[in-house]
Amino acid sequence: MAVLRVILGDQLSPTISSLHGADKTKDTILICEVQQEATYVKHHKKKLVFIFSAMRHFAQELRDAKYRVIYHKLDDATPVSRFSDAVTRAAQMGDFDEIVVTEPSEYRVLEEIKLWPDLLNLPVDIRPDTRFLASHSDFQNWSAGRKSLRMEYFYREMRKRYNILMEGDQPIGDQWNFDSDNRKAPNATLTIPDTFRLAPDGVTQEVCAMVEQLFPDHMGAATPFHFAVTAEGARAALQQFVEERLAFFGDYQDAMLQDEAWMFHAHIGLYLNTGLLLPLECIAAAEQAYHRGQAPLNAVEGFIRQILGWREFVRGLYWQNMPGYETLNFFDAQRDLPDFYWTADTRMNCLRQSVQETIDHAYAHHIQRLMVLGNFALLAGILPAQVNDWFLSVYADAFEWVELPNVSGMALFADGGKLASKPYASGGGYINKMSNYCKGCSYSVTAKNGPKACPFNYLYWDFLDRNRAKLRANPRVGMMYRVYDHMDADKQQAIRSDAEQFLKDLATQDRTP
Repeated sequence: MAVLRVILGDQLSPTISSLHGADKTKDTILICEVQQEATYVKHHKKKLVFIFSAMRHFAQELRDAKYRVIYHKLDDATPVSRFSDAVTRAAQMGDFDEIVVTEPSEYRVLEEIKLWPDLLNLPVDIRPDTRFLASHSDFQNWSAGRKSLRMEYFYREMRKRYNILMEGDQPIGDQWNFDSDNRKAPNATLTIPDTFRLAPDGVTQEVCAMVEQLFPDHMGAATPFHFAVTAEGARAALQQFVEERLAFFGDYQDAMLQDEAWMFHAHIGLYLNTGLLLPLECIAAAEQAYHRGQAPLNAVEGFIRQILGWREFVRGLYWQNMPGYETLNFFDAQRDLPDFYWTADTRMNCLRQSVQETIDHAYAHHIQRLMVLGNFALLAGILPAQVNDWFLSVYADAFEWVELPNVSGMALFADGGKLASKPYASGGGYINKMSNYCKGCSYSVTAKNGPKACPFNYLYWDFLDRNRAKLRANPRVGMMYRVYDHMDADKQQAIRSDAEQFLKDLATQDRTP
């Protein structure tokens, strides 16, 4: 019995379920660079280089292990446009009895794969993606009967299930969550290690040239390029994080500094989301660092929570709410995404910094994404579909299953509370507390109204005012409405006027000279 085994571009693990039981003498593995996947949003050039180079390296590893591999490159003489085209071409070349594929991470791809049996007149075995630590049924069983789904409680169950940072049935340190310890503001004396860097090999250099040629109008530049593109390189990046940055990750995970793109974060999300790293090996590396006395508990717990808690939770939420989650728009936001999200051409320094680092690196850390880029889109009422397309386009670690819940659920509250208990909205004070961005800004974070005032300040109150009917019953927002209602009428009118003028002129007024 000959099997065609299809491996997608974010399934680059030798333990992927589609390879289980493979017969190297009979079976064929299909891996393909697909035009549609590169262009359904305009992915950052560095993201494309990373994924395509990692795919090519993984295909070679399989060949070295004596697997039969068919590999389609985008710069082949006859490239493929869709997954289905590649599978059809491969099926016509061989006498296969079955197609095996691991469940894709994105709903739209799964819908395409479901058409294959009729298209090819072959059975298709869609296997679970066992790289994740909670299956779809695990999440469904946990969520059944709950009025609201909150990551914290899911995370505690996962800690118990996998015996992570536990002493018997209790958490080490007698707390499940040390988030309150992880909000230190940055200071000028911090010495921040550089991120992991690898010089691109010949394969990656070829991919860089291809991406620049085929996708000239996509964000960023293919070079310089320093990401790992193999499991070996990804493990080295993880090790460097544990040795050089994990100890300070907890304290400063919410901090932002001018011209410091990497801070103390791990920068391994792209490796996890493509299979070059597996969740449990990352969790084990951090847990072992704690037991060795190499990193404090608040840092290790915070890092593990992102993987064991948040990553698994958003994946469960995504599949539970698809299709339809991508169209949710709780606040009926309709404004177009400003051009500066693509150019960094804005007088707001926090946004300029966050966008420019995105352009340069296909990376920004989670507070830049949530409390600067996402917060502005929330306050300004930007159409969620456009915000989601932007986030999906520009970050090397972005795939819809993880991007969509984080943006629509966390940053924009477009799902009306399926993920978060309140909108993550704030004025300029939070950004000023957690960064030094405001010192280099054309606006004044201490000014609440007028042409020099930080736009976040009046946009925050205007957001609450115009969405009062939808938010006033939320107990976590009620206090802010009481503050707003105690303002005098002139103050409230100034907020409305400033916000109206800013939003009216958003497309043109905020360009740098």
